[in-house]
Amino acid sequence: MTPPPRSTEPAGAAHDRVYRSLRGQIMHGEMAPGVALTLRGIGRQFDVSMTPAREAVRRLAAEGALTISSSGRVSTPELSNERIEELGALRALLEVELASRALPRAHIALIDRLQVINGAMAEVIARHDAVGYIRTNLEFHRTLYLRAQAPAMLAMCETVWLQLGPTMRKLYGRLRRTEVPSGHRLIVAALRAGDEPGLRLAVRTDVTQGLRLLLA
Repeated sequence: MTPPPRSTEPAGAAHDRVYRSLRGQIMHGEMAPGVALTLRGIGRQFDVSMTPAREAVRRLAAEGALTISSSGRVSTPELSNERIEELGALRALLEVELASRALPRAHIALIDRLQVINGAMAEVIARHDAVGYIRTNLEFHRTLYLRAQAPAMLAMCETVWLQLGPTMRKLYGRLRRTEVPSGHRLIVAALRAGDEPGLRLAVRTDVTQGLRLLLA
């Protein structure tokens, strides 16, 4: 007896799956700057046709997560010093404001959750896991900023993280982390104390000090 034909994934669902998977890989630093991608390779990786792969690439390029050259070459961005500085300034503006808005809603359960994330970060640092470090670092910040209840601002912030993902992978090699960033501890302390000026300073320092290493 012939088995029934396997159901095919709708084109829209395939495109969205490829887009979200690639977006996560780029944001979390799974790809270094300047890594070339091909539609055929993306299609093989996700078992999709060229069309969903092409649409996902176009969408990510529009967000600044991928670059497409005049010859059609697709790659992760290699950012100039000026671009790194600009994105760092955007992080400082957006994330300081998000943290400030989150402070009045920073209940003890949130602070405890941030401490748990810091514990997970310590474990990935001990394993020298660059991707794990970037993922848990962003989880720490996103968990705090969700309390700001400012979805448009957070979406802009995530676009900046996305554009910086490969660069953050490069930066991790220079940081030589041995412990959780001091900025995270200062952020938690400021939240516990209800110290808005201290929180704003801690967030600004945390999101910009690492990027300065790439500008040296």
